Amino acid sequence: MNNCKVGLVLGSGSSRGWAHIGVIEALQDAGIPIHCVAGCSVGAFVGAIFASGGLEQLKRYVIEMDGESIFSFSDLTFIRPGLLDGDKKLRSLFCMHSNKMKFDELEIPLKVVAADIQSGDKVILDSGDLLTALRASMSYPGLFAPVRYKDRWLVDGGVLDPVPVGVARVMGADIVIAVNLDSELISRKRHQEFKAVPETRTHPIRNEFLKKLAARYESTEKIIRKRLELQKNNKPTTPGIRQAINSSIQLMQARITRVNLAVNPPDILITPRLGDLKMFDYDQVEHTIEEGYIATRNKLDDIMMLLKPQGE
Repeated sequence: MNNCKVGLVLGSGSSRGWAHIGVIEALQDAGIPIHCVAGCSVGAFVGAIFASGGLEQLKRYVIEMDGESIFSFSDLTFIRPGLLDGDKKLRSLFCMHSNKMKFDELEIPLKVVAADIQSGDKVILDSGDLLTALRASMSYPGLFAPVRYKDRWLVDGGVLDPVPVGVARVMGADIVIAVNLDSELISRKRHQEFKAVPETRTHPIRNEFLKKLAARYESTEKIIRKRLELQKNNKPTTPGIRQAINSSIQLMQARITRVNLAVNPPDILITPRLGDLKMFDYDQVEHTIEEGYIATRNKLDDIMMLLKPQGE
């Protein structure tokens, strides 16, 4: 490999962020060096854990807990109606996997992105207290309270730059590998699980049992169809506040990401097939990590071509 500096950009995406673990593992397994990391929201969190050397420990933890306790709000404090203060929860979770509290203690240079809600400026955080910066970058609008940082009120950087490719360029990256979690593509793996099973000869008694079972399912299907028809005729319910906010922000981020990547494209764009996951499906940890690994593995030939010394 040549002496190019490789920058890794980890985008926002709530529960889809565990795919970043799979991405990093695939790069490491292929022996691809990562010289700097730029992250936004959950990408900032995973990037900070990776840059501090605690990624493997984080992976074991989220798989064991199946994601449910990671962003459970049972022990969080409401500081204003509808807004949560996640400082204690984030600090506790981060300290389980890292003892690095300052940017300059990290093993790999890291920059995280937040947004100033008063000026509308993108704010790059790369010095001082690491956890305050992460809290700012992860302050999802409508859910977490903004963070006060150097006379600014900061929120999730995903509202301005969900996949901060330009930040990695500023860090001096010659080759930028970016991960965009905003995919509408459905996982191939899940479709493969429902392949038709070839017909085989079975015992007559078993055939009879299967006929009865099929009849029972047929009866159940008719009942379900009737209920679905009734639901169609009912007036649709109004989406809840959280659902409306989440869907609106997701749509906004998708548009912003397309524009930003068109203006400032990375050298390699990795897009895990996560279209079957909602933003808060924290119970799909292993599937999400695996999709990140698969998506990265599919890009390895392109990455290796970029890393080849000139003339070879």
